[in-house]
Amino acid sequence: MGHAQRIGDGYLTGTTVVLAPVGGAVAAVDVRGGGPGTRETDALDPRNLVQRVEALVLTGGSAFGLDAASGVVAWLEDQGRGFRVGPDPAQVVPVVPAAALFDLGRGGNWRARPDAALGRTAADAAAGTEPGAPVARGNTGAGTGAVAGDLKGGIGTASAVLPSGATVAALAAVNAAGSVTDPRTGALYGQLYEEPTALPPEEVHTAALRRLAEARETSLARSAASVGPPLNTTLAVVATDAALTRAQAHKLAGTAHDGLARAIRPVHLLSDGDTVFALSTATRPLTPDGSPADPAFGIHAEAGALNEILGAGADVLTRAIVNAIDSAETVRGHGGVFPSYRDLYGTP
Repeated sequence: MGHAQRIGDGYLTGTTVVLAPVGGAVAAVDVRGGGPGTRETDALDPRNLVQRVEALVLTGGSAFGLDAASGVVAWLEDQGRGFRVGPDPAQVVPVVPAAALFDLGRGGNWRARPDAALGRTAADAAAGTEPGAPVARGNTGAGTGAVAGDLKGGIGTASAVLPSGATVAALAAVNAAGSVTDPRTGALYGQLYEEPTALPPEEVHTAALRRLAEARETSLARSAASVGPPLNTTLAVVATDAALTRAQAHKLAGTAHDGLARAIRPVHLLSDGDTVFALSTATRPLTPDGSPADPAFGIHAEAGALNEILGAGADVLTRAIVNAIDSAETVRGHGGVFPSYRDLYGTP
């Protein structure tokens, strides 16, 4: 995974690229927001021709920011990576699905958006990242100009290794119209599904609400004179090394939305374009050989193994959203102040 962003001189936006192994990965998508901005998502329909993709793009800039995917397509073509369409190995068409979130004008310049050059920079960054290297989170890549309700949003990640040995991981660019916090306590919704944690002290919550109200008044005054009410969209990628078919990957993308709904309330609004991609690198069999049924599930082993991955996909996406909010830093943009959760409440 690689990030690229532009900050200052009217910019507060960026792009994130998820680069598949050479040869591509099985991919699928589930779009549930009412205002999506996407590219090449129809190619991921299990009924269609291309079975693997070389990269996914998450980007700011709304529909304009989808230009970033063109830079990734050009980068892949230079590497000879893509769907082969001719006898020459260089004759490839890279299929690069992309989704955009709305951050227009947050840096001050309505026309300051990701472009093909920024997408290419993010692809270079992804290619230069060693497997297992720490992932940059918070105000970076597609999360650079993201907000979540009244809070600063950003990039977050989480992963889990299942008893089977399969890994399931999630990347989230959190830019939600809904809230990530319980208004009664200030606790993050996503943490309510983890081990019990101490709620913020009442006086801390009261002070946070006061600061949020002040920031909201400033933001509303500025946005009314610039870009109007905020629009949003949370984007995510859930990936596994277990071998999945396109149909199974599509199911994973769909059930992962449950994780999004646990951490953000409400979700899938008309002002959101919530989109979840699923990837399978298919380096590990879904089920051990020679196991037709699993007594623990009372059903075929393949269905039981897939159910574990589906459940884990929702769980890691919830955690990735919490991680994004925890990693974000306060930003003073053209649209006002976007305070971070940590500045208001401390580490969750």
